[in-house]
Amino acid sequence: MALIETEEAARRLARAIASDLSLYNEEKIVQGIQSDNLFEVLAEEIEEGRALFKSRVAPELYARGFYDRAIIDILVRSKGHVQSKMW
Repeated sequence: MALIETEEAARRLARAIASDLSLYNEEKIVQGIQSDNLFEVLAEEIEEGRALFKSRVAPELYARGFYDRAIIDILVRSKGHVQSKMW
């Protein structure tokens, strides 16, 4: 499989991976936000997604932080309604 070489495709992949994490780990995400330890609770899943993203995109695109931004947008920002000490 060829590496993704466009910024748009890399962003789409990052968001798709983050969306899957959100879909399959909803309870853990809510608990992590409520307990202010989201990144510890989901460390294994986030790193597994990161490894997948890294394996599919060109190195220069991986270095641009698309995956990290997608994690924040989809796992954190979309859960702003959850009560938390973080906000």
